[in-house]
Amino acid sequence: MDKLSPFHLAIPVNDLDKAKEFYNGLLGAEIGRSDPTWIDFNFYGHQLVCHLTESSNAQSKNPVDQHDVPVPHFGIVLEWDTFHQLAMDLKNNKVEFIIEPTIRFKGQVGEQATLFLNDPSGNAIEFKSFKDQENLFRKD
Repeated sequence: MDKLSPFHLAIPVNDLDKAKEFYNGLLGAEIGRSDPTWIDFNFYGHQLVCHLTESSNAQSKNPVDQHDVPVPHFGIVLEWDTFHQLAMDLKNNKVEFIIEPTIRFKGQVGEQATLFLNDPSGNAIEFKSFKDQENLFRKD
């Protein structure tokens, strides 16, 4: 794949106002089209749609490099400096992390900065970064 295509992801939320406050207000995602039951967000160039629903988000955990990673989760791979600025902004806003900003797989091919947090409806989000983006899919 030569060109990265934007993804479309629809997630359940239990309060559209809180979703708007979180994705637009805290994370800076531009609001696109909306309806009384859903909102489109520009999530780093990808289409994230929050759908109002009453269903819950049951999560499991999977051990990854000594952390219990929530499953399911979604996320975005950011540039190194952008990731660290976001992590600092989230800390300054006293965001509660599932997994605090950390370096995972230290000294290995997949070394990456990562953090996890929940949106107000309990959807787990991972932000991550590689110093060298070429390592995103590299095996060895």
